[in-house]
Amino acid sequence: MKYPSFKDLILFEDDNHIVVNKPPFVASLDERGGSGEVNILRLARQYSPDAQVCHRLDKETSGAIIIAKNPEAYRSVSMQFEKRKVKKTYHAVVDGQVTFNELFIDLPILNDGNKSVTIDRKEGKRAETIFNSIKFYKHYTLVECKPITGRMHQIRIHLATQRAAICGDTMYKGKPVYLSSMKKGYRIAKDDEEQPIMKRFALHARHLVFKGLDEQDIVIEAPYPKDYATLIKLLDKFDL
Repeated sequence: MKYPSFKDLILFEDDNHIVVNKPPFVASLDERGGSGEVNILRLARQYSPDAQVCHRLDKETSGAIIIAKNPEAYRSVSMQFEKRKVKKTYHAVVDGQVTFNELFIDLPILNDGNKSVTIDRKEGKRAETIFNSIKFYKHYTLVECKPITGRMHQIRIHLATQRAAICGDTMYKGKPVYLSSMKKGYRIAKDDEEQPIMKRFALHARHLVFKGLDEQDIVIEAPYPKDYATLIKLLDKFDL
């Protein structure tokens, strides 16, 4: 896999922070067992030796991620996350037409440590997300997701509980999107197998607002990566 240059990922930089648009399929940190794969932390440290990644995104999720250049900035951003002061907005494409209007989901999540996450009202940790439908297609909906807490797989599992699994999120029964499902008369060559439009689940960290060390708001918008932009373009063209 060809990795982009770190500089090309930068959305914002000052003396204390870097915000990058994380590509899909690149881990945020060193994964357990240290596979030696390129990740955002390693790329950041080649660029700024004291870099620390302040939060993580799932490997398949693209979008805005905050990196601190020094310990003071790291402490500041970590405290903002802990106190739920960082405003995070994700975009997800989900199966079906679903109408969410400030839908507040408050379902506790239990993470048993081996990548499996379940809703557990007794043992789970508090998890809260607000959902709004942004755009309706014939077969899909673009949804804005605002996680208040930051549990593993939170947006993904909360959407699945609403029968609105994220497209391509097979772990939570989300189905991939194929062009044949929306383009009339779409034909594929006899011996070819149709590939999904996106080879991952359709989740992108779109907006971030946090405070710099000067207490001023830093406001970030992360453009869709190529695969996500292609999916939206094809939905706009064939599924409206």
